[in-house]
Order: sequence, then structure tokens, then C-alpha cells
Amino acid sequence: MSFPLYAPAEEHDMLRETVRALADEKIAPHAAEIDETEEFSWDVYKALVAADLHAVHVPEQYGGAGADALATVIVIEEVARACASSSLIPAVNKLGTVPLLLSASPELKTRYLKPVARGEAMFSYALSEPEAGSDAAAMRTRAVADGDAYVLNGTKMWITNAGLSEFYTVMAVTDPSAGARGISAFVVEKSDEGVSFGPKEKKLGIKGSPTRQVIFDNVRIPASRMIGEPGTGFKTALATLDHTRITIAAQALGIAQGALDYAIGYVKERKQFGRPVADFQGVQFMIADMAMKLESARQLTYHAAAKSERAMNGEPQADLTYLSSAAKCAASDAAMQITTDAVQLLGGYGYTKDFPVERMMRDAKITQIYEGTNQIQRMVIARQLLK
Repeated sequence: MSFPLYAPAEEHDMLRETVRALADEKIAPHAAEIDETEEFSWDVYKALVAADLHAVHVPEQYGGAGADALATVIVIEEVARACASSSLIPAVNKLGTVPLLLSASPELKTRYLKPVARGEAMFSYALSEPEAGSDAAAMRTRAVADGDAYVLNGTKMWITNAGLSEFYTVMAVTDPSAGARGISAFVVEKSDEGVSFGPKEKKLGIKGSPTRQVIFDNVRIPASRMIGEPGTGFKTALATLDHTRITIAAQALGIAQGALDYAIGYVKERKQFGRPVADFQGVQFMIADMAMKLESARQLTYHAAAKSERAMNGEPQADLTYLSSAAKCAASDAAMQITTDAVQLLGGYGYTKDFPVERMMRDAKITQIYEGTNQIQRMVIARQLLK
């Protein structure tokens, strides 16, 4: 009996080669400068758009590349290997648009997915608030019905690429008496009157991707911009994260791979006591442990991506929530350990900005925090196992 081997398809391997070549040529040379200047790189964005890698997940019917979830993971992973900030372009475009893919009307999908596919707009996701982080259902942003429109008031926090993205998926309370079932999802445009942005957060890492508050002051939007039915917003938000936690796992894998690759190259060249540092068993054991952690996390992430793809195609996957949380948690924990070890392997040089591993260590930290802290992920995993 023949069966497909447990491996990505040849097309996935070819995609990896294509993205890695682009990342090595157009992204990696600018990664240190992007980190230093804390500026979003429009040059990198244009390079990704030119190669159709900025939002690969958008289906072909909306002008996108129609990439599957594993292909999307590979794109994010390979961009993150060169520059974690830049990998948030395809990752956040997916995060912002998955709610539409899951729940929006055909008209809304056509209107907003096509410009994203063409590279004319980015799409951010606005769930968290100053008082509603891990407890997202405690949000206070209100959307009040007024004729054939809704009026939004409130503040969203920690919004990636805020101010740069043209479009925002925004969760807001439409029925305060209904708890999580009183939350609805909307598309808000940057140009809508009353939308403004807070100052850029001063961050430890991913500095080339701005993080800001998004502020809504009597923002009036047509009711047709609601994503799905009233009161289904929080359900859509959670379903979205089941798919997009996997993209954060991918980002973590890429950061870790970049650090491991650099550390291996360094220890083979660096000599102490008359021989390469790589000859010492203590160093070899560190390298072996780093590689094992990385490959374990990668296999879990790819498995989760396969489940995500099936779920997006309408096949219910009972274990998607568990697997996506496990992948995000395992990959981000591995990335933090691997990048820290990479700094150690470079010794004093690892602690300086002349070498990229300290940046990778700073960038890795956020993957343990955003799209659900790893403490929340462990709660989600346990709940799935014990229910």
C-alpha cells in the first residue's frame, strides 16, 4: 500500500529556496539597520510584494497566491530567519484577514482582500486593550447601532503595524449585557473619521514593526462592515487565533534557525587553545540540544499547519486548538532558549550589536508573549486535554 511520506511537498521545498534566496539578498543585509533605526522598511515590503510573498494566504479568487497554511508558515519562517520585524508583514496580513475568511460576507471579502493581495494595503488585528490583554473578553471598546451604521468608541493596544495598515479587524462590544457573546467584529479603515494612533511603543525587539494604540473617537462605519452576525465577534477572534498562533510559531522557528546557523558558522571559525571552539564537547552538546529543540518544534508546527489548512477548507479538526497552542508555545520557548545559547556560544561578541544573535534573542522574546502568552497557551492546552 502506497502513502505519501510524512514530509512537505516538493513545491514547499522549492518555495523555501525561493524565499530564502530573496531573504538573503533583499532582507538580511538591512536587518541590523531596521533594528537600529526602528523604522518599518518599505523597501522590504516592496520586495515581498514584487515576489507575491506579502500575503500568500489570500485565496486565488481574490487575486492572491492561494498558498496553503504550510506554505504560509515556510514563508514567515524564512523571512524571520533574516529579519523578525519583516516577517510580521505576511504574518499580520494573515492575522488581520483570517476573520474575514472565516466569517465575512462575500462582498466584504472581495472589497478588502483584493487590495491586500495586490499589495496596496496591509491589514491589522485589533483585539487587545489596556485593561483587556489575556482577558480579551473584558474589552470596553463599544460599537453602538445608529440607523444603518455603528459608532465606535474606545482604545485598542499593542496593535502591530498600526498607522501603516489601511485596514483593521476590530472587536467591539455591541451588547454589554451578553458578555463574550455581546462582542462583534468590524472592518475599520485608517481613513475613517475619528481614527487615530498613539505614539510608537519603545520595544525590546521587533523594532522595525511599529506597535501603537488605535483610538476610536465616534468612528461611524456602515453596518455592512460587520464581520459575520452580531455577537459572533469573540468566537471569530478565538477561531482566528487557532490558525494564526501557528504563524507565530513559524516566526519563532525562523528566528531560532537564524541564530543556530550563525552560531554554527562562528564556532567552526573561532579558535581557542589552538583549535576551533567547535572541537570542544561542551560546545557540541549545546549545538546538538539547540538543533533538537528546533526540529521538534518545527515538526509540531508543520503538523498544526496541516490541520489548519484542513479546517480552513471546511473539515472540522477537533485538535486544532490544542495543536496550534502547543506549536506556538513549544516553538517560542525553543526560540528563546536557542537564541540565548547562541549569544553564549559567541561569548563577548554575542553580547554586541556587531553580531546578529543579540538582536535575535531580543526578537525571540515577544513570540512567548503575543497572540496569547505561553502561560495562557498552557491553560488552553490543559483545558483541551482535560475536557
